[in-house]
Amino acid sequence: MPTRRHTTVLAASLVLALGAGPLAAPAFASAAPASASPHATTSGPDTAALAAALKNLPDKDATYALVRVGGTDGRWRGSAGVHDLASGRASDPDARFRAGSTTKVVTAAVVLQLAAEGRVNLNAPVQRYLPGLLPRAFEPITVRQLLNHTSGIQPGAGLGDTFEEVYAHRFDTLTPQEVVATAVAKGPEFRPGRKQHYLNINYTVLGMLIERVTGHTYAAEATDRILRPAGMRDTYFPGTDPAIRGPHNRGYQAVERADGSTGFLDVTEWNQADRWAAGDMISTTADLERLVGHLFRGDLVPRPQLKEMFTVPSRIEGATMSAGLQRFEFEGRVYWLKSGARYGYGTVVAATRDLSRTLVVSVGATDAKSEGMNPVTERIARAALK
Repeated sequence: MPTRRHTTVLAASLVLALGAGPLAAPAFASAAPASASPHATTSGPDTAALAAALKNLPDKDATYALVRVGGTDGRWRGSAGVHDLASGRASDPDARFRAGSTTKVVTAAVVLQLAAEGRVNLNAPVQRYLPGLLPRAFEPITVRQLLNHTSGIQPGAGLGDTFEEVYAHRFDTLTPQEVVATAVAKGPEFRPGRKQHYLNINYTVLGMLIERVTGHTYAAEATDRILRPAGMRDTYFPGTDPAIRGPHNRGYQAVERADGSTGFLDVTEWNQADRWAAGDMISTTADLERLVGHLFRGDLVPRPQLKEMFTVPSRIEGATMSAGLQRFEFEGRVYWLKSGARYGYGTVVAATRDLSRTLVVSVGATDAKSEGMNPVTERIARAALK
């Protein structure tokens, strides 16, 4: 059994990033059975613990879970829960979903490719590439400081402060340019390089940098440079399209009814334009597993630049974020992960540097934008990484 310290570390490290129709009645009385395909070596993943972690879905915390454990230690595949609450039919293990902030892994990889080509200098201020974007109140902010969240730029505006507000505006378009404009209007939060504050705004600015340097859209560059070489055929960037194209499981958010009971609101369709290079990607567990494998092996980013993804700022107390990833230790192993959350969907990708163990999880989280870790995701991660 993990110690309390290990439990706390795992929960803190994997916390999901901050990130219709009528309310559906709970359909949790008859949980869809979990399906699993264990192929583990004796030193590989604990298949019994993984299967147990998927039992009794859907529940109040998640409507489905899709899991891929891989690496040289062995592999395991599992899925549980339902495609939708109305029909109760089994979840699609190959379904597409909103991958949230795992988009940042792709964005970081594109920037590091440009650095390898000599088109971007990681030590140069972003003001060189995006003149006029930041007012004089901002000191020079290097590209590296955007990558590792030490820029000091404050978060930009959203479409509301509560779920009810953002849900009412879920089909509206808030452009990345509008988000950045509201962020810079606040002035800096701290001097660049003095603290680490994980925020989407850093990667929104990096998306703008990619477009300025290449002359192409962010989606085109990310697709040509990362998705296609990695074989991610089911991954795409939706732009202002609120739908998830292709096979997908429905996403739900738990909401309180007037009588105090809990209902589940379908939040599958949602315009994610404001998330953009920081979090609008739609993907599958198989594609994210391909991304991790190709990236960590050095197939996508040359090794000198790839080191940025495994380097945490050493002089900043409490820093854990690198370029696109996060470092954490659990049960004697160092993992590099990225989590993501959009309403109705939670995602985690994690791997050891040597790819001896990899994990990709997609959960139909009913609390995907809460500050705590989804309980279903936590128990899956605990089973997969111990």
